[in-house]
Amino acid sequence: MIARLLLAFLVGFFIGLEREISHKPAGVRTHALVCLGSALFTLISSYGFMSLLGRNPYQPGDPTRIAAQIVTGVGFIGGGIIFKDRDHIRGLTTAASIWLTAGLGTGIGAGLYAPTLAAAVLGYITLKLNRLLRMWGLDDSGEE
Repeated sequence: MIARLLLAFLVGFFIGLEREISHKPAGVRTHALVCLGSALFTLISSYGFMSLLGRNPYQPGDPTRIAAQIVTGVGFIGGGIIFKDRDHIRGLTTAASIWLTAGLGTGIGAGLYAPTLAAAVLGYITLKLNRLLRMWGLDDSGEE
């Protein structure tokens, strides 16, 4: 379980580092904490209530309930990062990266390493697309 928490921290750190280098509102600390917290909540959901479930066989447990609330709660946090200034929206990609980071933490907490790390790599590449499009002379849609 500790290895899962450490991995979640590292994944969140690297996603946050990209945002930090890009001078975005949420950076290393935010992404690392969201990923770590999501992994912890998933571990708690999966293993933390086993003793309670063993006492009452008529009250089945559902470890997915906490994971579903992670999606909602982090979506609320991300909503606070999005700002509209006239016809320009700022923070949308950062909010999406925080939401992805929560998913990565949830996946790591659940022990789904391969798909989670694949998603982390794809997410990191996606965050770099803006620079690649500019480098190739293609204009991005203005997302930040």
